[in-house]
Amino acid sequence: MKKTIITSVIALSLATTSCDSYLDINQSPTSPAVENLTASMIFPAAEMAFANSYGDYFRITGGYFAQHYSQMFGTSNYMDYSQFKQSSVRSSSTYTNLTTRTLQNMETVRSMSTDKEEWGTYLAATVIRVATYEALVDCYGEIPYSEGLDISNVTPHYDDGQDVYTALVTELNDAIEKVNGTESVCTNFLLPGAKAAEWVKVANALKLRLLMRMSNAVDVQSQLSSLIAQNNFPSADVAWEGCWSNSSGQANPFYQEEFATYFGSTQQNVVLNLALYSTMNAADDARMKAFFDPNVVKGEYTGAISGTNFSTTADYKANYWCRPVMSYDSPLYLISRFEVEFFLAEYEARYGSAAAAEQHYIDAIAASFASAGVSGYETVLAAYPWDKANYKKCIGIQKWVALSGTNNFEAWCEMRRLGYPTFGNVTGDQLYNVNTDSYQPSLLEPGTLYTPIQCNSSLGSNKVLQRWPYPESSANRNQNTPDYKGDATPVFWAK
Repeated sequence: MKKTIITSVIALSLATTSCDSYLDINQSPTSPAVENLTASMIFPAAEMAFANSYGDYFRITGGYFAQHYSQMFGTSNYMDYSQFKQSSVRSSSTYTNLTTRTLQNMETVRSMSTDKEEWGTYLAATVIRVATYEALVDCYGEIPYSEGLDISNVTPHYDDGQDVYTALVTELNDAIEKVNGTESVCTNFLLPGAKAAEWVKVANALKLRLLMRMSNAVDVQSQLSSLIAQNNFPSADVAWEGCWSNSSGQANPFYQEEFATYFGSTQQNVVLNLALYSTMNAADDARMKAFFDPNVVKGEYTGAISGTNFSTTADYKANYWCRPVMSYDSPLYLISRFEVEFFLAEYEARYGSAAAAEQHYIDAIAASFASAGVSGYETVLAAYPWDKANYKKCIGIQKWVALSGTNNFEAWCEMRRLGYPTFGNVTGDQLYNVNTDSYQPSLLEPGTLYTPIQCNSSLGSNKVLQRWPYPESSANRNQNTPDYKGDATPVFWAK
């Protein structure tokens, strides 16, 4: 089995010293003998396979499901996402990419590292592995975990999401315990040249995310208290940056999908959603200019409506809408400093000091502004002040806004867990009438969502999509696939 997995790695056409060709998986390099393969030859492409999916497909779907994004005039690529729909087919190739190119190959790295007692590399591979499994549970609820990487088993058992999360925390603890901090790590793009001590901080941040999501379903307060007492988290955003170039297969994945013309396509799909626009506009939020470009007609910000791409009238053509700010070398965020601060604010609000909770809330918003490269976070605090009695609302709305420019997928996760933003008292049909072209954005209350036009009928009104159908590539021939629980059934941490 191990030799089979390693052989599959050779086909990845790995880059070991730069981002060149990190996704050029169809190239055939001079293939080394299996016995000469090293972690530095395997890790970079396996890592970038995760980054490609997490920073592109997960970002796009998360952006639509969180109502950060709406659909551009004249295109329909993501209209289903805009209507809170997901299918087993649409996510299937992404699931396959993550299981075969990331999880299987990172397990090979972990095996190699164990044999050679290279514990820094083992920790780094565990971090990427955990981040991958976490994202899959957050999407599907239940996934093949305990049997999922056994390539001889075509009918793996689906493990409960809570069991997977518990195992992932254990994996991180085990990997952290193996290092003293001075160990080197193999070639990688996330923290190039960093010793194990820096990877411990990233592992702790991921563990914080896991435990906070678990906390409504299982008592993990003692684990959280111990982790937070260590206060050993990243002091800055953790992101893939400085490794992208402006050419096919080497640019930021979201940029390559939505903005580049490397493949001859000029189609644009993603635009600013009214729900996000109205919330940021009400607070005179300076992050707007860091997250989205104004429209080219009037140089203004406008918000489009989920579930439609508007009519053919002149006012609603493509140039009326606002596109995300994105370049070929934009960072791709794994976890941001402001996310850590928001989690700490929530922890203190639930278990600790009211004063500390408020300070972490302030620090989270300030950190988001710093990450965006803008000033003026005080205006947001004035519009959305801390309220201990409604801490979920404060944190939920502001985390949703902050993540809109960095990690839309995590915003979709956190709004499901925290329950904010909530739905307002108007629907997409009231905000925009597709028959009369009547557009009334002022009807939407800032800080609220709305039911999309032609919304997912299996979900119903005033509900966020809670999970994805099991991927076709995993479930199609697997009799152990559970019955689908339905679009409105939360994953374990959102119940």
